Order: sequence, then structure tokens, then C-alpha cells
Amino acid sequence: MTESSNLGAKPPAPKTAAPKTAAPNAAAPKAAAPKAAIRAAAPAKPKAARTPAHRHPNLGLAPIGMTSGFASAAQKVRGGAASIAAGALEAAVKADPTIETRYDEVGLRRLLSDGGLLAERLAMCLGSSNDRWLTEYAEWIVPIYRRRGVPLADLGALCSGIAETVEPLLGADELAAAKRSLEAARVIFKRDGRLAGDSHKRNALWKWMYRGV
Repeated sequence: MTESSNLGAKPPAPKTAAPKTAAPNAAAPKAAAPKAAIRAAAPAKPKAARTPAHRHPNLGLAPIGMTSGFASAAQKVRGGAASIAAGALEAAVKADPTIETRYDEVGLRRLLSDGGLLAERLAMCLGSSNDRWLTEYAEWIVPIYRRRGVPLADLGALCSGIAETVEPLLGADELAAAKRSLEAARVIFKRDGRLAGDSHKRNALWKWMYRGV
């Protein structure tokens, strides 16, 4: 057969491999269980009730109940705020005698008034069983005492004096709640008193090192 005769011939069809069949004894994959069935079978976890710390009216939440805590203790503290403030100032001066020498009569009267405001805030904390009334107040009044030249450590001493003064007036649980609120405010006073601008007596070496700052 000549070469020209092979030009018109059709090329042979390519050989295709036969499809492989699975072995009859091969294990078939198990069908996955639907996720909905698994979730339905699993026991549902109870959701813990979350009480927001701040119930602002703009959020559509009910305000904090001011009588949901120790209402009788709050009434005692509010009614005796003047005597509690006087006892707190005496306790603060006893713990730190320099307070009496650093203030004149007007300054001591202002500290007495400050003790009454702290006692009023403590009554709000006791009545609502919430520390926010003292902690927020401690944050707000820092600039005022910077302008007055009053060290925040003196306000912390007033908080300690209030805790000592109200001890005979309150029960065990009421006193524990009062001390917790006062300690939270005292921690804020101690923290903010370390910032620049507080009028407490500074270490002479650090004052000399940072005299140009």
C-alpha cells in the first residue's frame, strides 16, 4: 500500500480505560447526621440572667431600685450624715495628725462638708446595693479638689473614717456592703492621687529629678 493511499484513512479510535467498579466488600461511608438533629438532641444550656450595671433611661431599661438593697441602713446613714461626717473627720485626723495642721478652720469645715457628701453617696449605695454612686462620684470630683489644693489621700482618709464611724450603726451584712463601697472609692482616690497635679507631699529625690518636667 502506498503512502498516498493512507492519507484518506481514518485514524484508529483511542482506547479508553474501563471504569473501575468498587469492590463489593468495601464499606460504604456513613451518612452524616443532620446538624439540626444534633442540636435538638443536645441539652440546652440555661442562659444566666444579666443585670446591667448602668441602666440608662435612653436604653429603655428600668432604673436601679433605690430600695432594693439595705433600705433601713441607708436611712440611718442619710439621717446621721452630719454626725458621721464629724466622726469621720476625727478619725482621719487621728490617723494622720498632719491634716489638722495643713488646713485652716475654713479648710476643715470644707472637709467636714465633704464627709457629709460621701455619707450621702454611701446611703445611695446601701439603698440600691450598688457601688456606682460612690465610684462615679470619686471619678467626677478629682478636678474640683485639684483646684482646691486638697490631696485625694485626705478623701481616702475620710472614707476610712466613715467606715469606722458607721460600724456601730449597721449590721454585719450592711457593714460589709458599706465597707465594700467605701473601699472602691478609696482605691480610686489612691489611683488618681498618683497622677500629676495632686497636691500631696512628694518625695524630695523624685521632685529634684523631675524638677524640669
